[in-house]
Amino acid sequence: MAQCVTAFKSMLQARLLEEKLASLYRAGGRIVGGVYIGKGQEAFSAGLAVHLEKGKDVYGPLIRDQAGRLAFGEPLLDTFRTYLGVITGPMRGRDGNVHRGRPREGMPAMISHLGSLLSVVNGMLFARRLQGRLGDSVGATSLGEGGTSTGAFHEALNQAAIEKLPVIIAIANNQFSYSTPNSRQFACGDLLDRARGYGVQGYAVDGTDLTACVSVFSEAVKRARAGGGPQLVVGSLLRLSGHGEHDDSSYIPDQVKSSPLGQDCLPYAESQLKASDLITDEEVRKWKDEFLMEIDAALAQASKEPTPDPFRENWRALSTAGLVEGQFEA
Repeated sequence: MAQCVTAFKSMLQARLLEEKLASLYRAGGRIVGGVYIGKGQEAFSAGLAVHLEKGKDVYGPLIRDQAGRLAFGEPLLDTFRTYLGVITGPMRGRDGNVHRGRPREGMPAMISHLGSLLSVVNGMLFARRLQGRLGDSVGATSLGEGGTSTGAFHEALNQAAIEKLPVIIAIANNQFSYSTPNSRQFACGDLLDRARGYGVQGYAVDGTDLTACVSVFSEAVKRARAGGGPQLVVGSLLRLSGHGEHDDSSYIPDQVKSSPLGQDCLPYAESQLKASDLITDEEVRKWKDEFLMEIDAALAQASKEPTPDPFRENWRALSTAGLVEGQFEA
């Protein structure tokens, strides 16, 4: 249950961080590009990442995985530096504000062509296997139900199954791929059919229930580490915001919003943990105060840092010699 508390803290920090990002976006001028938040998906995201070890495992998060990123150990400064487009960020201010990562630390940058990141995680795991250094490390990535309709997803899932790669695929079934409902997205009765079709172990979980998510992902990660091959987890939930802060989500029917799928996982997790005497009101207040101070400090730091100078950039890919992570040319 200690992992549930750790995951809850990541959820709480992510919610406060994304509220700050959304306010900066609405204020205008501070953030260029969109802001996509994970409200309603934090339990599913953190419930996976809390089982991963930074420096050992591979984690490929997507746009609604801020809680998972924090649980995996991503610094707050990486978030603000990327959203503000400053040169000190992991992408040096040269990419969209959600395409951040540190591959050397096991976190590849997100790919906006959803469904594609699974093949990248597969490749990182397979490379380690060829180098003889895979050990019991695992890889994990997430995507929405819409991403399971892409060719890249099916090719990568097939590869992972054949090679018995230790990868966990977390599918957040948030009912709408942007504005496309599930009824127009897939014809199978259940997304677990995707797992059965490729001979992969599948699990279903209430994505609004933190304790259930932590438990299911614990089993999936354990099996993957033990050589059980790919593990596919489908979480049922609802995106509690628009596709991005530019979208009012008016296409989501009120009856869906008021259904169990629309339950906000953060207050639900808080009530669960309090009922089990794992956290107290005082602790939650303390964590909120600490996180808000850390968020404000990271924003203040990133706000003072420079944006790229197009006349001094050499525009080579960040992966080439001379532009490796952490080394900036004068």
